[in-house]
Amino acid sequence: MEFSTVFIISNIMLLLSSAFAKTASPPSLSPTPAPAPAPDFVNLTELLSVAGPFHTFLGYLESTKVIDTFQNQANNTEEGITIFVPKDTAFSSVKKSALSNLTSDQIKQVILFHGLPHFYSLADFTKLSETSSTPTFAGGDYTLNFTDNSGTVLISSGWSKTKVSSAVHSTDPVAIYQVDKVLLPEAIFGTDIPPAPAPAPTPDIAPAADSPTEHSADTKASSPSSSLDASSSHKLIISFGIWANLVLASFGVLMLF
Repeated sequence: MEFSTVFIISNIMLLLSSAFAKTASPPSLSPTPAPAPAPDFVNLTELLSVAGPFHTFLGYLESTKVIDTFQNQANNTEEGITIFVPKDTAFSSVKKSALSNLTSDQIKQVILFHGLPHFYSLADFTKLSETSSTPTFAGGDYTLNFTDNSGTVLISSGWSKTKVSSAVHSTDPVAIYQVDKVLLPEAIFGTDIPPAPAPAPTPDIAPAADSPTEHSADTKASSPSSSLDASSSHKLIISFGIWANLVLASFGVLMLF
């Protein structure tokens, strides 16, 4: 009897534990958040090679090694980068002596002057226009001034003035904007903006000389009258000489008598 009671109680406990195990829900585990995707690598050389043409500016970037500075800022910092890129025609409008007379260090400063160490969308330039100056990669006194003119971004370097004509690439962390002129820093070229060249004076046109054909025609036209006058004079002289001889001969005959 005792054995049966123990057996029944054991079975009841076993059934209860099984039921409790089935109804108990496992503890919920929160999923581990996936890591944020790394931003796509931006190849500045490839961007500038396809757009533009920006071959002259890209050539300066590579020869001065500034492309390495810009590339590192674009892909390895949180600030990003903003680059102002002049087209090839902008460089052709600059006097050759303006750049050819610069040292290699000055050329590098000019190219660094075209980059800002921060990503700026077009809308951000409205705030930049409220500041006195914006630092560039060239550092120090190499600053730019921006003005927002009804949505058009105007840029002043102290020496040259230009505007943003189009956006080549504007996705964080890289912004590349096309400009109409080369940004020449005041720190190198001074403060006086050169005046526009005066128009070249119109050369005085000398009257055309008489052509040989006209001269020949005039000569031919005057030849008959000239020859006629000469012939008449010659005949008159001969006639005068004959009459003079006759008068002298008559006078000589009279003297004999």
